[in-house]
Amino acid sequence: MWHHPLQQSGCQFVHGSVASGSLVNAGQNRNSRLQDRAFSVTDGPNTPKPAHSRRPRYRGTHPRRFEEKYKELDPGRYPDLVAHVRAGGKTPAGQHVPILVDAVLEALAPAPGERGVDATLGWGGHAEALLRRLLPGGQLLALDADPIELPKTEARLRELGFGAEALTARRTNFAGVHAAIAAIGWHNGADCVFADLGVSSMQIDDPSRGFSAKLDGPLDMRMNPSRGATAAAWLERASADTEALANVLRANADEPYASEIAVALVERRGALMTTSALAEAVRQAVGSRVSAADADASIRRVFQAIRIEVNDEFGALDAFLRQAPQCLRPGGRVAVLTFHSGEDRRVKRAFDQGRRDEVYAEVSRDVVRASGAERRANPRASAAKLRWAKRASAGTPDVG
Repeated sequence: MWHHPLQQSGCQFVHGSVASGSLVNAGQNRNSRLQDRAFSVTDGPNTPKPAHSRRPRYRGTHPRRFEEKYKELDPGRYPDLVAHVRAGGKTPAGQHVPILVDAVLEALAPAPGERGVDATLGWGGHAEALLRRLLPGGQLLALDADPIELPKTEARLRELGFGAEALTARRTNFAGVHAAIAAIGWHNGADCVFADLGVSSMQIDDPSRGFSAKLDGPLDMRMNPSRGATAAAWLERASADTEALANVLRANADEPYASEIAVALVERRGALMTTSALAEAVRQAVGSRVSAADADASIRRVFQAIRIEVNDEFGALDAFLRQAPQCLRPGGRVAVLTFHSGEDRRVKRAFDQGRRDEVYAEVSRDVVRASGAERRANPRASAAKLRWAKRASAGTPDVG
């Protein structure tokens, strides 16, 4: 004979209700147990339960703002989405796709047991590739001036299994490569040194860093946000001299409308505090004389020119190139990845001079460019140029 579960447990139905051990009491007991579990050991009887907070919704069907792309920013939890974004030729938010990795490895020829230096760590894509060639027995010194991205990248590389015996990370600009090598005791230098002069995608895509006009944000552009003047502050000072500002735009970015843009920026002196304000000023300066695509190109060049000044990038590059031969063991290799003509001219001039002075035994005759397939998969590779040099076998590096 079938019995209702409540009858089996000792409860009796009486005219549609429950006597002795009623359902009401059962419900009360259940609620009481749920309430008990809602409090921690330290909660008092009047402590309110924390309210459940939902992630703010974004407009539309796809996230647009950097902070809304939480799935792309968490590749460990959403690997399929990240793979989908990469397959579409885009870079996932908070990540960076390393450029010309195979060409860099061919130029530097890292081998197990050797010492290598990645002077511009960034997201660590090149560093990871170098480490896999240097191990077992080798070491990599990784440098980066960005206090926000450096610890993230170091943690990622540690999770990949590169311990302290293989990887040493230091926060410094690549202009300090000579001192950094000496500080860890590599007094006879390194076997290979690499520098990638591009701005990492993590920096470009984060509107709070102010490197791009893609999204509105403060006009900052500092590689190290805790040091130096922001781009807005630099621009306010530079706007005191129209011709000098125009010269910066020409020298740093080969901007064809440098004079017109400089006039527009001077007229707005003190009001250019955001990326959108700067982009709009440039757009209005070039006006209807150019297409929308050409106006966007001018905006990118102006941002580049100002970023170079804010971070003294040419000064840092010149210092790095002067130090490079002294950082290499005899027969050691150095490779530099550039992204615009001002950088490439400096690298070519320094390597050619080193070859004439017999400091370098060999230098690249032509630049190495990304293949069509790589440019399609990663459009940011389109401007990349790689040059390399090999130190002469004679002589001993002076690392200190």
